[in-house]
Amino acid sequence: MYLNKAFLFGNLTRDPEMKSLPNGNKVTSFSLATNRVYKDQAGNKQEQVEYHNIVVFGRQAETSAQYLKKGQGVMIEGRIQTRSWDDKTTGEKKYRTEVVADAVQFGPKGQGAAAPASGEFSPTQSSNAQTAPSTIPDLETIDYGDANINVDDIPF
Repeated sequence: MYLNKAFLFGNLTRDPEMKSLPNGNKVTSFSLATNRVYKDQAGNKQEQVEYHNIVVFGRQAETSAQYLKKGQGVMIEGRIQTRSWDDKTTGEKKYRTEVVADAVQFGPKGQGAAAPASGEFSPTQSSNAQTAPSTIPDLETIDYGDANINVDDIPF
């Protein structure tokens, strides 16, 4: 059995571009940046950025082109594909590796996007709770009481 599956969560590096294929199907392409933070052998914090070419087909291509903007976070589920073609000017063979998206989940909007609606929280809002009223809704919590739970009693 073989498996070709990719999961990516990152930020768009440019606005999506939608085109129509000769058969009428829509295709949208954009670039996604993912970051990796690690410590090198000397213990210094390092950050590495990878850029991924994303291609979306069909109805998701239309909604991606309509709602996604540069800087916005997005999660992509798809497969990795490499295509090749002959360059018309030089005649040399060119290659491009892409992630063909099966599912696109929109994440929070980037810094350049519109302000959140009232009642929503944005990390760019003031974190000083004493000067700004809290707009974070109260979350429903579960009261477990004072009973002690023995780990050995859990059946799994």
